[in-house]
Amino acid sequence: MTEFLAEVIGTMILIIFGGGVVAGAVLKDSKAENGGWVLITLAWGLAVTMAVYAVGSFSGAHINPAVTLGLASVGDFPWAKVPMYIAAQILGAFLGGVIVFLNYLPHWRRTEDKGAKLAVFSTGPAIRSPFSNLVSEILGTAVLLMGLLFIGANDFTEGLNPLIVGLLIVAIGMSLGGTTGYAINPARDLGPRIAHALLPIPGKGSSDWSYAWIPVVGPIFGGIYGALFYKALFTGAYDLPFWIMTVVLLLVLFGAASVELKKEHTAADTIEENIS
Repeated sequence: MTEFLAEVIGTMILIIFGGGVVAGAVLKDSKAENGGWVLITLAWGLAVTMAVYAVGSFSGAHINPAVTLGLASVGDFPWAKVPMYIAAQILGAFLGGVIVFLNYLPHWRRTEDKGAKLAVFSTGPAIRSPFSNLVSEILGTAVLLMGLLFIGANDFTEGLNPLIVGLLIVAIGMSLGGTTGYAINPARDLGPRIAHALLPIPGKGSSDWSYAWIPVVGPIFGGIYGALFYKALFTGAYDLPFWIMTVVLLLVLFGAASVELKKEHTAADTIEENIS
């Protein structure tokens, strides 16, 4: 198996299980309908575990452009292979979205909620606030890369690593994922979103392209920063890219906090005016 094909298959498996559990939980008349957040986060963790078991020995099972870029940024992966890996991941995610669509064919027509249909394929914010949504994706993916590097620094019984990685995904989903649905993977969001746009899904509505940049830019930045942060923390390599990205991250954090505090003050002023 080539590395390209391995990344296609691995990412496709990720979306079949991950997108599949969302479909089961949100589409009308599914036996898993209303399964809830715990079901979804557990299944996404198992999806990653199965994908890593399937193709880890062939490509390393990055199945995520943020992982590929993060590892390349610290010298653990050759830059020459990055475009090929990312192309394979997006293609695999697209194919996974198509398979989920085919599996739930009768349920699209019975589901009236357009947002629920889109949620099967891509992420969306619980509260739409671009700066804050971007921060959530950055932080979640930074934790992912640091976690992967932490795991890689330890010795586990042979074959146990994929399970530990899956548990890392569950932990991120349960702790940080409630804000944006924790894409933490540009391919996981972009590939199925393209599938949503192209497939003949009954009553599907918009693919929400105005939001689509956040689960792409946030994870890419967070993945690279998480890897650089790990490298700086454990090897003392506080190089220029680390400091530049640190400054950018602080500006984004400050901007997000400023926007939300301004909203809070505006809301408070409105309440006072209504009372008076």
